[in-house]
Amino acid sequence: MSFQKEIQRRRTFGIISHPDAGKTTLTEKLLLFGGAIQEAGAVKSNKIKKGATSDFMEIERQRGISVATSVLAFNYKDKKINILDTPGHKDFAEDTFRTLTAVDSVIVVVDVAKGVEEQTEKLVEVCRMRNIPMIVFINKLDREGKDAFDLMDEVEKKLGLKVTPLSFPIGMGYDFQGIYNIWEKNINLFEGDSRKNIEETIAFSDINSPELETIIGEKPANKLREELELIDEVYPPFDRDAYLEGNLQPVFFGSALNNFGVREMLDCFIEIAPSPRPKDSDTRNVKPDEDKFSGFVFKIHANMDPKHRDRLAFIKIVSGVFERNKPYLHVRLGKNLKFSSPNAFFAEKKEIVDISYPGDIVGLHDTGNFKIGDTLTEGELMNFKGIPSFSPEHFRYINNADPMKAKQLEKGIDQLMDEGVAQLFTLEMNNRKVIGTVGALQYEVIQYRLEHEYGAKCSYENFPAFKACWVRPEDTKNEEFAEFKRIKQKFLAKDKYGQLVFLADSDFSIQMTQSKYPTVKLHFTSELN
Repeated sequence: MSFQKEIQRRRTFGIISHPDAGKTTLTEKLLLFGGAIQEAGAVKSNKIKKGATSDFMEIERQRGISVATSVLAFNYKDKKINILDTPGHKDFAEDTFRTLTAVDSVIVVVDVAKGVEEQTEKLVEVCRMRNIPMIVFINKLDREGKDAFDLMDEVEKKLGLKVTPLSFPIGMGYDFQGIYNIWEKNINLFEGDSRKNIEETIAFSDINSPELETIIGEKPANKLREELELIDEVYPPFDRDAYLEGNLQPVFFGSALNNFGVREMLDCFIEIAPSPRPKDSDTRNVKPDEDKFSGFVFKIHANMDPKHRDRLAFIKIVSGVFERNKPYLHVRLGKNLKFSSPNAFFAEKKEIVDISYPGDIVGLHDTGNFKIGDTLTEGELMNFKGIPSFSPEHFRYINNADPMKAKQLEKGIDQLMDEGVAQLFTLEMNNRKVIGTVGALQYEVIQYRLEHEYGAKCSYENFPAFKACWVRPEDTKNEEFAEFKRIKQKFLAKDKYGQLVFLADSDFSIQMTQSKYPTVKLHFTSELN
């Protein structure tokens, strides 16, 4: 198959939502259609013995939430699909924001009963800033929930989207009978049996045919006809260009747990979703069909396999072909590296691949060379842009709870910080270590992983900081900067890369500092490149 064809057949997308909207369950069902798994697991229920394939960290299994982005790939109808399943929990937003730099389109999952929730709003805002094409999947239709039109209104108002339904429910909750597929003009009847892998559909060329009454009953048939008429009047017809530009969002309805309405969305998705898109670097715009390979690290995961202390750097291929055992330039370090066992993923199963194409995600074994945001090329000096590191909002001293394990603790902290789980600050005054995170749940994850993966125990105490501000003085030699350092020395620290950071204790103190020392500039994010 030609290089161009390989690019055309790839679809790389992320699934985003508020926790509990059914994101990981939806991922599982998509994998079912790809024939990648025989029986999908649900995240919540303890009755279902099989845990979700994409949640492979022990802490995720215990809590029923996804804390690390998983990468999953499968083939479906001649398309190669790469899914990035992101954590919904707000404490892991940073991981999700970074993952959104590696996707070409997004599926937003909305819970039929709860509607649009806070975390969904934040994530959709990031997608809108980047004009990422989005499809909305309204989930859990077999439960009582809001009216379909009200939900679409809410999606438009709260998320600032312009929607058009491509499938529509027949009834809801207790009365839920099935879905009318507007995109393919057929009806899919719901039998409430999630054990059936793939359900039957009935083609319907004419919605006014009396056959509709015999299938779903007279009242529901009339109601469906009225609703479809209303859709024609109220919502714009689907326009693929508007969708690709991020100006129109198709909506699908279904129940991921019961594997219902998922295939309709997947069939439409592979037709309309974009193949890999160009990406900006600091020197130029890079297109997927260029001959030369380039890619960037958007995630690092240590200890994928607890038996082997391995670290994987996840690379999104932007252009050209990535080949096993071929040397590539690590731009930041300025040295060539080659990889003898690049991995492609299927949840916790991974296999070695000889060749990968734009849109693919490859896992490279890493001995500590990679940071998030690093660029690999065939020699060109450039860095891909827009991979952020946010100012933490929670700060705690980290103490060693077992003096015999100081080395393990240091190694563990070092590797977890490389993953971007949290940020480490070393105080200038006394060299004490402070860990800053975007969300409080991170501390539990760090403690758990230090103990289970590195055999090190730690304890925390509160550190009274409000925000981390990266310090960029206009002139390092002037009096003003020297005075700033003297007055603020208790609050100054170095981050992992040796950059000076001011750990301000309040918003007021940030404002006072900025007015008192105008040449000392404070920044709330540090671009990782």
